[in-house]
Amino acid sequence: MEYFVQQLIIGVTLGSIYGLIAIGYTMVYGIIGMINFAHGDVFMVGGFIALTAFLALLAIGVTSIPLALFLVLLIAMALTALYGWAVERIAYRPLRHSYRLAPLISAIGMSIILQNFVQIAQGARVKPLPPIITGGHRVMSSEGYDVDISNIQIIVVLTTLVLMLGFSWLVAKTRLGRDMRACEQDLKMASLLGVNIDRTISLTFVIGAALASVAGIMYLLYYGVIDFYIGFVAGVKAFTAAVLGGIGSLPGAMLGGLLIGLIETFWSAYFSIEYKDVAAFSILIVVLIFLPTGILGRPEVEKV
Repeated sequence: MEYFVQQLIIGVTLGSIYGLIAIGYTMVYGIIGMINFAHGDVFMVGGFIALTAFLALLAIGVTSIPLALFLVLLIAMALTALYGWAVERIAYRPLRHSYRLAPLISAIGMSIILQNFVQIAQGARVKPLPPIITGGHRVMSSEGYDVDISNIQIIVVLTTLVLMLGFSWLVAKTRLGRDMRACEQDLKMASLLGVNIDRTISLTFVIGAALASVAGIMYLLYYGVIDFYIGFVAGVKAFTAAVLGGIGSLPGAMLGGLLIGLIETFWSAYFSIEYKDVAAFSILIVVLIFLPTGILGRPEVEKV
């Protein structure tokens, strides 16, 4: 039982990171019906910006951990949001009215550009970060096996929960959220009714990139290492999470992220770590056979 609880804590933490990345995928798809395959690399860029910001603050003598985390969060979100805005302006806006395959190819090109840019700028080696948030709490103990939850795991889960609730409120209660929902229903009609389509889509990319940067910070703090290739791996898994939960659904993206994290963790713990990705994708296939739109996805209604 204790071993199960420990793996559950690890799985929820990992799933929270996947869920934050998956929100960016589902937001863009919900508005323009396209997958931003550069989003995983935006997450990676956010992690590198956070690492650089941590080292820069340490160099200038900022030793207060809460202040450093707050400043890093602001810097990473702001700069990563610029990358998200640039992806939309360069890879999507000029091709928005082209055939549907063109933006997809363009997004893959942006993904490769970001990977190679970071590889050249930061090097191909893994970049470590010394533990910044340490300590934890004993949850339970029995027969020599202790179940612990670390402070960074608590921070990751609580941060994800707060951001999810805050963004759900933004979509449901604000003018921007109303514009997003209008664009999701019908871009042309929303434009005729006075919604600024270009601004709404740009802000969607910006918000998604900012959330991805938070995921990058959480990943960096949790694992303590980062490299230029993590964006591809985490991006594919987060996209899988968005599809599993129901792409286009914000709660579905978070649910899918948690499920992918739990599947990977429990499969690695009880079976073989080499086949954890196979297990995750196999369950995705099974779910889509019976639920083609995902767990919380809604079937598309054809407009006539």
